Amino acid sequence: MTGSAFLTFATQLSLLLILLGLAVAFVRLAKGPSLADRVVALDMMTVTIISFCGVYAVFMDEPSFLDVAIVLALVGFLATVALARYAERQFDIDKTAQKHAKQEGQDT
Repeated sequence: MTGSAFLTFATQLSLLLILLGLAVAFVRLAKGPSLADRVVALDMMTVTIISFCGVYAVFMDEPSFLDVAIVLALVGFLATVALARYAERQFDIDKTAQKHAKQEGQDT
């Protein structure tokens, strides 16, 4: 097997496995019982799409796909930060509501 044939086989196998991982992450995103599960699944999907862009850039010998991967990495990071802030805010709201409910229960 020549080096070129091996590289073609390895990249095709990698693309197939990355797509399989993307499908598993999508199922987790759809079924995830909690917000944390969905955030982790979304992060996994972002990373698998970034890796797909990288392997596809090697497979097609087109380095412009690496620029797409860099942009996706930045967007994925910002999305994770935004979802973490949302989850923290929801936790604070729930905690405050429980505190008020407990105080009302003691007043009666």
